[in-house]
Amino acid sequence: MDELAELIDYVARALVDEPDDVSVEAVEGDRAIILELSVAPEDLGKVIGKDGRTARAMRTLLSATSARMRRRAILDILE
Repeated sequence: MDELAELIDYVARALVDEPDDVSVEAVEGDRAIILELSVAPEDLGKVIGKDGRTARAMRTLLSATSARMRRRAILDILE
């Protein structure tokens, strides 16, 4: 679970202007691990990307990594 949070943290810090404001909280759900990503309000657009492409790419990375660990993970980007 920590590896998934570290992966999302690493990618998000590389994208934003304020890397100190990035935080990833892992919440264990019934069927999956929910990773809650929060960034500075001015960096929200950079993490989501045009038409959500960056967020979709981050979710794809997370999905592939969690499948190798035989877990299910969901990325939730908080506003």
